[in-house]
Amino acid sequence: MTGPAMKTNKTGNMPAWPVLAFRRMRNWMVFYWEIFKISMSAIWAHKLRSVLTLLGIIIGVASVVCVGASIEGFRVYVTSTITKTLGANTFFIAKIARTGHLSREEWEKLVRTHKNVKKEEMFAVERNCPDCATVGILQRGWGSSDVKNRSQVFYDASVLGATSNINRIQNIDLEDGRFIYENEVQHSMFVCVIGTDIRDKLFPGVNALGKTVKLKGYDFSVVGIEARKGTFMGQSQDNLIWIPISVYEKLYGILRNISIRVKAPDEVRLQTAQEQARVALRAFRKIRPNAEDTFDVMSPQGISESVGQFTGAITMVVTPITLISLLVGGIVVMNIMLVSVTERTKEIGLRKSIGARQLDILLQFVLESVVLSSLGGFFGLMLAYGISAAITQTTPVPMSISFGYIFLSLIVSGGIGLIFGIYPAYRASKLDPIVALQKE
Repeated sequence: MTGPAMKTNKTGNMPAWPVLAFRRMRNWMVFYWEIFKISMSAIWAHKLRSVLTLLGIIIGVASVVCVGASIEGFRVYVTSTITKTLGANTFFIAKIARTGHLSREEWEKLVRTHKNVKKEEMFAVERNCPDCATVGILQRGWGSSDVKNRSQVFYDASVLGATSNINRIQNIDLEDGRFIYENEVQHSMFVCVIGTDIRDKLFPGVNALGKTVKLKGYDFSVVGIEARKGTFMGQSQDNLIWIPISVYEKLYGILRNISIRVKAPDEVRLQTAQEQARVALRAFRKIRPNAEDTFDVMSPQGISESVGQFTGAITMVVTPITLISLLVGGIVVMNIMLVSVTERTKEIGLRKSIGARQLDILLQFVLESVVLSSLGGFFGLMLAYGISAAITQTTPVPMSISFGYIFLSLIVSGGIGLIFGIYPAYRASKLDPIVALQKE
């Protein structure tokens, strides 16, 4: 087959179009490299002015990235803490367990239509959920209670009533001792597992195992001490006292609203287990097929999705506000480039007089603006990394800089240089060479 695309060079061995394409590409690369060198020389010639111009972009990029890193870090922090606390492949059933923003009307509807989860319903779920490996009960005390040891008092301890298998459902790491046994639940024995805050307050410098604490006027034997967990959202997680669910009934009355905790064998069967538990509870409550659930089923993954939606909404509101700082930086770049055009009028006239085209001058000043802004974006990103590292080291909330924010900051900073550099570059390219050469 022959045709224009198959023309050969003088040797007749190679088509001419690849050679021509290569030469054109090489010429364009040389052309752009020369423009880049001229732009960098102009930036380097006015170092102080360039640095002051960069500050606007640096601060703008750093603020956008830091805000994004804090939002992403908050999401990671909440998700990891919830998953660590509740355990992997778990879910729970409660009267109201959903997260996210609810209007007052929606909340009142849930309070009105949803019913308390009762102890008998745990057995219904246990019998009719083949993929539920472990089913237990967890109930927090009505408010907080004081725990005493002789003259020492720990105020506002959070009391939790639990079945003996709850430590196999969610993560309860023990620093010392053991968790509650099944026979202690069946015989309503007054034993407890305490957090490190309670241990440190009531038994400073003493082994607390086997010692007695007083709760609601009853003596409890300490059989275990939880490992330190720190704080979550400013609230201590080490002020807990775990007691058998049967003893909880005696102290706080008959259980009315409990939380059923369930663990699936693995992640693959988690969704199936949730659906089986939901069907079992609907059948127990005799809910009609077309009626809504009168309870909530929630997993750590569901909570994580709600947290992701919440942080996503924050991002949509906050990010445009922080981008205003980049807009201000872009205006500074345009102002400096206009000053640069005025100062270099004679240079522009000289280049035009020896053959430089309008496109050459336009590209030179646009590229200079883009390089200036991109450098600001790079240094702003480095500043954001430093700030994020410092915050991560000094606070419990991690700062997580995602690739999306890196891409956004660099593209936006370069785009700002392009957009705000076009007008000054256009003015430079339209200068009359004769008038420019006469300019002092």
